[in-house]
Amino acid sequence: MGYHLVDAGNLNQWDDRPTDVRSLSVAAGYDYQDSKLGLRVYALAPGEQSGLKYHSHSEQVEAFYVLDGTLHVETPDEEYVVEADQALFVDPGSPQRAFNPESADGSVRVLAIGAPSVDDAQGHDPSTDA
Repeated sequence: MGYHLVDAGNLNQWDDRPTDVRSLSVAAGYDYQDSKLGLRVYALAPGEQSGLKYHSHSEQVEAFYVLDGTLHVETPDEEYVVEADQALFVDPGSPQRAFNPESADGSVRVLAIGAPSVDDAQGHDPSTDA
């Protein structure tokens, strides 16, 4: 058995993304690649996106749980507006882009969950949507 208590407030920037992202799962000792779970906290100022441009995953399920603020998620069919205490689940093969619009009144904090934690992101060109 193993237990890992992680305080997101004590974590450093996780990678070189232009937005504030802290990896809870890496801090707990789980590998970034080929782990059962990836768990990150994003703080997005107005005009920022979660780090990946419009994309989809071939096997990873993503979930965005909004802690504070309002997250927008662009998809081929609609733009979802996800409020605090709401979660949006994105199935594999479903293109999306999570962001905080430039016109937002403030920042948004999001808990992003990916399972399994694999680097299977594929870019998506929204101009090809029918």
